[in-house]
Amino acid sequence: MCLILCAWQVNPAFPLILAANRDELHARPSAAAHWWPDAPEIYGGRDLVAGGSWLACHRDGRFAALTNFRDLRSPPRSGESRGALVRDYLTGSDSPLAYLRTRAAEIQRWADFNLLVGDRHTLAYLASKDGQVRSLDPGCYGLSNHVLDTPWPKVARGSAALREIAGTPALSVSAAQAALLAVLSDRRPGPESELPDTGLPRDRERLVSATMIIDAHYGTRCSSVLVLDSDSAWHGIERSFAPDGTLTGECSLSTSG
Repeated sequence: MCLILCAWQVNPAFPLILAANRDELHARPSAAAHWWPDAPEIYGGRDLVAGGSWLACHRDGRFAALTNFRDLRSPPRSGESRGALVRDYLTGSDSPLAYLRTRAAEIQRWADFNLLVGDRHTLAYLASKDGQVRSLDPGCYGLSNHVLDTPWPKVARGSAALREIAGTPALSVSAAQAALLAVLSDRRPGPESELPDTGLPRDRERLVSATMIIDAHYGTRCSSVLVLDSDSAWHGIERSFAPDGTLTGECSLSTSG
């Protein structure tokens, strides 16, 4: 997952509005969002290599989302699959803050990551780079492959769009989903002067600066929007893409009714 946009307790009708693009090697096997057979209260995509996830939610209103941290100039650190961090929060019973504090105490088990976990009352964040657990105040947040709200072009553009969408009076689920999917489909690279330096060659840095990455080997595999309403019902949509950006599938979620 390489971009997460999150509006937390901004819109009174929707305590959580979350939009995300998952960027990954196209060859890595994965399953589109679904109710998990081995954990039937959990809905989300699934990594078919290690069994974890990059974004998933629970019927009880809990959710988790993950990005990797990119800095190729630092010595790489191997470890367990980071997708387990999403899975283990949702299959467990810890509060968001308690879960992240436990993970922070054993941070060396994984390569670097950013992790957002929440329930109906709390949104919490852990960056493995500093090991600090934060409870997030109401507001709009953006996260890519650096720490929270680092103003990379895709984060800055996406966060500005999210603030406008989340602040729309009488916002509907369908309107939020349509607007955010449009934000997630932006294929423009960031301005040359604003590209980060994470150790990638400049042409690759430019390629991955786009919100939606189109590339034969590594790119945006899916775009997801999750909305939690004031009745604690989930509304979700996920679109999957081929390496050339062609839409290959769509699935939806609604736990209301």
